[in-house]
Amino acid sequence: MKSPLLTLPGAVPAEGVDEGVAAHYGDLFREQRALADGTGFVDLSHRGVVAVTGEDRLAWLHLLLTQHVSDLPAGRATEALILSANGHIEHALYLVDDGATVWAHVEPGTQEALIAYLESMKFFYRVEVADRTADTAVVYLPAGSIADVPEGVAVRETPHGRDLFLPRADLETYAAQAGPPAGILAHEALRVEQYRPRLGFETDHRTIPHELGWIGSAVHLQKGCYRGQETVARVQNLGKPPRRLVFLHLDGSEVHLPVAGTELRLADDSPDGRKVGFITTSARHHELGPVALALVKRNVAVDAPLMAGDTAAAQEVVVDP
Repeated sequence: MKSPLLTLPGAVPAEGVDEGVAAHYGDLFREQRALADGTGFVDLSHRGVVAVTGEDRLAWLHLLLTQHVSDLPAGRATEALILSANGHIEHALYLVDDGATVWAHVEPGTQEALIAYLESMKFFYRVEVADRTADTAVVYLPAGSIADVPEGVAVRETPHGRDLFLPRADLETYAAQAGPPAGILAHEALRVEQYRPRLGFETDHRTIPHELGWIGSAVHLQKGCYRGQETVARVQNLGKPPRRLVFLHLDGSEVHLPVAGTELRLADDSPDGRKVGFITTSARHHELGPVALALVKRNVAVDAPLMAGDTAAAQEVVVDP
């Protein structure tokens, strides 16, 4: 889905999985500062949108998701995962129920596989699952924003801001009155600052929820009956996930920002020393400078200085080993 907002002045298209929206509009740091101050918006219209209707929607989703949603009040935002039988993360859903429909946005291009799984699990439940990506655009408003929300639009309100499920046909009109636009790079920099993992960035084929700190926000430990629950319970009881998410302060004197996948090693190792992890997302932050999220082996000391290629990196604990 190519956003019509790519025609706005200064818009530079994003690449990779975020293709279809703007990476920035000419001034990355100004856009970050605006979001941090509660002004502007981010076009997330490339994300997949899935809607679940029917009187059994919450009870049915409760059986499939890692989150407790059977009694989810209308208007309360939550997030949830779908795991494999071995407990590996397959999907991440950011959802809200508006009283008649559960709206969820997901990573670009993942909605088809998600819907195929959901359809295979309907059985006798009174639910309908629909791909609403073609007619619904996600727009992010930062925390503290005073921008108007159109009547009848489903809204996910979290401490980090609000996600609007806006009719795609209204996107350009809404953008004209929502304040200055900010690109996906500004949104990503603030996500990194807030330690929030993202499917396909902080995850690979073997990632489990404990490694990323998704316990609590996306996984409810007092419910069962979902695929992969045994792995979650075992790791919770033993307390030993194989890897852990960390936040990194990167050496700001380096010209090049280490990209996702850059190997991490201990700073006191030789240049060809053993790999202890890898960068998952890196960003240039308007206040903190170059920063990143990374996955490291659980037994790496929390105060160990690291090297990301040729760039020095200092850890902050996100997931306690």
